[in-house]
Amino acid sequence: MAEASLTVSSKNYSSWSLRGFLLCRMAGLAFDERVAPIDDPATRAELLLLSPSFLVPCLEHGPVKVWDTLAIAEYLNEIRPEAHLLPADPAARAHCRAVCGEMHSGFANLRSALPMNLKAHHPGFKVWAGAQADIDRVTAIWRDCLQRYGGPYLFGKIPTMADAMYAPVCSRFATYDVKLDPACAGYRDLMLKFPPMLEWTIAARTEPEEVEELDVEF
Repeated sequence: MAEASLTVSSKNYSSWSLRGFLLCRMAGLAFDERVAPIDDPATRAELLLLSPSFLVPCLEHGPVKVWDTLAIAEYLNEIRPEAHLLPADPAARAHCRAVCGEMHSGFANLRSALPMNLKAHHPGFKVWAGAQADIDRVTAIWRDCLQRYGGPYLFGKIPTMADAMYAPVCSRFATYDVKLDPACAGYRDLMLKFPPMLEWTIAARTEPEEVEELDVEF
């Protein structure tokens, strides 16, 4: 029996569920996966960005129950310090927390204009100005981190919680054919080939459920 359980919602649409999954895989935590039904009102509110507080992903580990993605990341860093979800250097660690927090609380235009949809592909997608500003900020973060810490991941040679936080953006950039400079395109491709990301993506593409509001033709 696994030592923990992780409740997620749709693998095709839920970026927060993906982040929680990646964090658990990166931490090496053995867990059973539970899937919240897509017809549950709270789940649909999360997927359609209509809820101010999301209850998935939710990690249950013994008596501990954690349902916020950043809280899950911090908890996993505490119980699995050998996974190095945060960098060892204090300055890099503070920087990592800052860019994770920015992803956690910002980029609303990007989220609404480019919803996560791993089954879809929209070549030549027209990005509106508000979302482009968010894209520019994300890519500025990536370039700064890759240059400062030497890559291939945002904070160096091993993936951290920052990579888990920005992985769904990599999928969005691929889905909506967002044009990137070589450094950012290389990072996007690296994360799309990251084994836990591939594991999630394969499962998402076989997921039978669909949310019609998120499957509109662009």
